Amino acid sequence: MASVIEKTIRKAVTPAIQAVAGINRARLEDASENPFLKGLHTPMVEEKTLTDLAVTGTIPAELDGRYVRIGPNPFGEAGKGHHWFIGDGMVHGVRLKGGRAEWYRNRYIRSKELESKGGPQAVGGPRRGMSDTVNTNVMGVGDKIMALVEAGSYPVELDGNLESVAYSNFGGGLAGSFTAHPHQCPMTGEHHAICYQADQPDRIRHVALTRDGEVLREVEIPVANGPSIHDCALTPNYVIVLDLPVTFSMKALLAGFRFPYRWNPDHQARVGLIPRNGDAGDVIWCHVDPCYVFHVGNSFEDEAGRVVIDLCAYETIFDGDMPGPYGKALGLERWTVDPKAGSVERVTLDRAGQEFPRPDERFFTKPYRYLWCDSLDGDLEFFSSVPLYRHDLQTGERIAHDFGEGRVPGEFVFVPRSADASEGDGWVMGYVIDRNSGTTNLEVLEAISLEPVAAIHIPHIVPPGFHGNWIEAS
Repeated sequence: MASVIEKTIRKAVTPAIQAVAGINRARLEDASENPFLKGLHTPMVEEKTLTDLAVTGTIPAELDGRYVRIGPNPFGEAGKGHHWFIGDGMVHGVRLKGGRAEWYRNRYIRSKELESKGGPQAVGGPRRGMSDTVNTNVMGVGDKIMALVEAGSYPVELDGNLESVAYSNFGGGLAGSFTAHPHQCPMTGEHHAICYQADQPDRIRHVALTRDGEVLREVEIPVANGPSIHDCALTPNYVIVLDLPVTFSMKALLAGFRFPYRWNPDHQARVGLIPRNGDAGDVIWCHVDPCYVFHVGNSFEDEAGRVVIDLCAYETIFDGDMPGPYGKALGLERWTVDPKAGSVERVTLDRAGQEFPRPDERFFTKPYRYLWCDSLDGDLEFFSSVPLYRHDLQTGERIAHDFGEGRVPGEFVFVPRSADASEGDGWVMGYVIDRNSGTTNLEVLEAISLEPVAAIHIPHIVPPGFHGNWIEAS
């Protein structure tokens, strides 16, 4: 539990905290030394619209929509204490239709914070919290394209050309922050999220939305220490909370660091199972060995009623003052949570470091076969020349696609060939930076074989970002 002193500080007047943080921030290392502000991460300074894109291979005619990814792109001087996770949001998208690449666009999220630094004029809509920066995920919710962030701002609606339309609290139904990783149930269409925020360290919230983005319910759940919960998981009966030892750090905030979360070995690691329509008193908590998880690949229930979660785990993360997510990756794991025994069994499926696990989303919450992941090698920029993996969880086979020397992939997402195609019948796509030429491709691969299908050429580096999705035109 937080100390009495820390609790007292949290209740102090916010301007006083910010003043102390500002004084200490001036003593930190110069921002020019931050690896997330140079090299591949050098922010773009222009918003571009490119319509004459060269293509290698053949773009599948079935692809009618937009591949859109978001990430941090600090406007102007980022300053001392900068962390990769808090830069101004920028979306990058490619429109595909009829076997053609119609355009590439990059656009800032039009926040008040961006405007205050001399950036484009902010859009309207409700705000919450001190920052309205949105930079972590972009996905379709109903018929809208929504940009998301966790623990802070409301989401932002984008139009078909990736321009910011307005901030949204889902029609007034969202009481607090949202998440970067809601998960949609393919059976009901509902979106489920676990949400947290630094100014409420003693609680998190389960938020459920309809298929079209109307808030169905919002349930507060008591926690300790203000845990950072980046992702959640979902099964037919449960929403899964990953309450792990990265928590709010007043010490880091007062020291001037802009990302105030740190590894906390005193925080009890646990997994919570919330019945989809349950209350806080219905949560089943199961202790697990200390570790951290950014991303879940999939989750489902087995025949015995146990919850199975496939995820990428870390031994520790944010264990010190650092400008990005450094830690020791433990590989791809399968956690089996037994709600009757209150236990979690951890089994390593693949010891190679990896991240951004993505399934065929039509099989989320169901037993499944295929999972795609980026490999990791500990490169300081968090992105390097590494292969893309395709796991076959029935046979245990892992195949890899190497993009070549100096070519750096980001997250790849699965796109089905048709709505009723069998699992894995389709493509995976994502951005791949070419360090040698200073360019980027949107690469399209056959999903199961990882054979190249098409590459849409973008004549500049799209800085490494976080998450994106294929959003159908319909």
